[in-house]
Parts: sequence; structure tokens; C-alpha cells
Amino acid sequence: MAEVVLRHIAKAYAGGPRVIKDVSIDVQDREFVVLVGPSGCGKSTLLRMIAGLEEITDGDLLLDGQRINDLAPKDRDIAMVFQNYALYPHMNVYDNMAFGLKLRNMSDYDIRERVTRAAKILEIENLLDRKPKDMSGGQRQRVAIGRAIVRNPKVFLFDEPLSNLDAKLRGQTRIELQKLHRELKATMIYVTHDQVEAMTLGDRIVVLRNGDVMQYDTPLELYNHPANLFVAGFIGTPPMNFVWGQITGTDKTIGFESTRGSVRIDLSTSTHRDVLKPYQNREVILGIRAEHMRERPIGAQRLYCAQPTLSIDAVEHMGSEILAYFMVEGRRFVAKLTGDASVRFGEPVTFFWDIGKAHFFDAQTEQAIR
Repeated sequence: MAEVVLRHIAKAYAGGPRVIKDVSIDVQDREFVVLVGPSGCGKSTLLRMIAGLEEITDGDLLLDGQRINDLAPKDRDIAMVFQNYALYPHMNVYDNMAFGLKLRNMSDYDIRERVTRAAKILEIENLLDRKPKDMSGGQRQRVAIGRAIVRNPKVFLFDEPLSNLDAKLRGQTRIELQKLHRELKATMIYVTHDQVEAMTLGDRIVVLRNGDVMQYDTPLELYNHPANLFVAGFIGTPPMNFVWGQITGTDKTIGFESTRGSVRIDLSTSTHRDVLKPYQNREVILGIRAEHMRERPIGAQRLYCAQPTLSIDAVEHMGSEILAYFMVEGRRFVAKLTGDASVRFGEPVTFFWDIGKAHFFDAQTEQAIR
């Protein structure tokens, strides 16, 4: 059993504002939870507070129901993997992995058994005699993870462990981390600024902004039902497209009209109709994902809004798909099209928006309208 609970956790440095404001989350036993957000949002600080490397200003940190705010890091039964590996350069891989166990005065037999098992899981048995300078970044990261595994802790903490790896190696290592989580059946908390890592690794994701939790949910819920404008714009590649406007019409007819009037949408038959009625004549924000824009309508045309003829600013050919960029009322939009789509730079095109997949946000509070 390894459940981590944060109750109204806050952090402030002397003479400064709170960098962590009021965070309450629960991490269930054997769950993989990812803390994600832009630089400076407080995710690494929060992780270090769990590890005991930062003091908690307010709130309670519980591990299996026990309050551990005042426990020293070595007494928390938590292992942390750092971004910069933190390996001892003068030691070989075996000694790096065994060092913490030797400090606990474990027998040579038990140490060798644990190191060998961890090396087998991570497929680094042939590297045990090497020193860090003789290994690649990916191999060093495996050693750092192995050093955490041999401790057999209750909780694993990862602080952006893949940020120093190239794109291909990051993808491979993500798969290995998923496999490792299944094999160890351990509780893991992982920090990253990369929302792709968050979406592919996390059972649940904590989206942070300026020390506040914006949303805590499963990857699909974050993607399909963002709670606010920030989550909608942060989760997803490319980011969601937004256009400002207001809800128009009467009790019988309802629609959306953008601020400059270039986008007009009839919502009378939309699934959004009922929830948007209270917002008539009020400012809202329409969000539409790139993959929900097409060159031609698909299925029931009444669910689609034809955007007036646009000029393509840029085109990115990605092989199986094309990203087409254009401007809507001064804001850059992007459409994700199939690889055989006939769009070219500078050419006019009309896009159809799947309004059934659109999101609406209150312009004042930036909260989702549901």
C-alpha cells in the first residue's frame, strides 16, 4: 500500500508570495500521476515537497495515512530520479546502484541480488562495469532509475527525467517507463512540462498554473472535457484554436457570432444549444481543435460551420497529415488535415468546423460552459 495524499498544501519562501497556493490531490496505490504545466508553475517545487527536499509552509502530506511533513527525506521511503541523473562519476554502474544500500549496511549478497534484478529489468546488465562518462544519456538515465529501484521504495518520484534526451530516445524511454510501472506495480509521481509525456504516461494528470491546480483528471477527460480555457489550450498538439464572440438569438434560435463578425454559427440544432441559452448576449470563447476542421463537410452538414474563404499562411507536411495555418480575426488558427489534402501556401480555402466537437468558455471566468 502506497497512497500519497496532499491536503491544502502551500509553499512560500521568506518575504515572498506563495509559489504553491492550495493544492489538494490524492495519488492512489500503484497509480502513475503526472504533474504538468509551463515553466514556473510549481510542479518541481511540489515534487520536492513530497520528497522532503522543500519545507511545507501549510497543509498536510500523508503517506499511507501517516502525516510525514516533518520526516527527513531518508525516512520517507521515497526514491527520486533527477533530471541531471546525479550519478557519481568515479563509480561504475554497479557501485552507483549499490551505494545507497551499502549505507544501510545491507549484506553483499542482498545488494548484489537487488542490483542484478534491477539491471535485468532495465536491460543494463552489460553496463555494470562502466562509468557514467562511458555511457549515453539514455543509459545514464536507466542507471539513475535503477538506483531508485534497488531501494524498493513505497513511492517513486521523477523530476523531468527525459528532458536531456533527444526526441527519438524520449519516445523509447516513455514506453520503457510504462513497462516499468506495470512490472514494479509501484506508485509513481512524475513531473514534466511536455504534455505529450503527460498524456502518454499518466493514469491521471495534474495540470498546474501559477501554483494552482487547474484540473486533475484522466488524459482523455482533460482532452475531451477541459475544465477551463487554460487546460484547453495547454493539452493537445497542436493547441486548441480560439475565437472570441457572443451568443446571439432568441429563445427559438441561438447562434454564435465572433467579435468582428467573420464567424457566424447557427447553434439551434447543436448539442450546445441548451447550455448556451443562459449566455445569450454575453461574451464567450469558442474553442475548436485542429483535427475537427476539414476541407469539406463530413456526415450531417448542419453540424458544420463553413468559415469564409481564407488564405493559407503556412503548411507543414508531416507525412500522414498536414498542418495548415491561417488567421481568424487576428489570431492564428491551425487545421490538422489528412496527408493527401490539397492545400498550398497562399491559396484560398474554405474550412468546415465540426461544431458538435466545439468547446465554449465563459469569457469572464474562463471556465468551460457545460
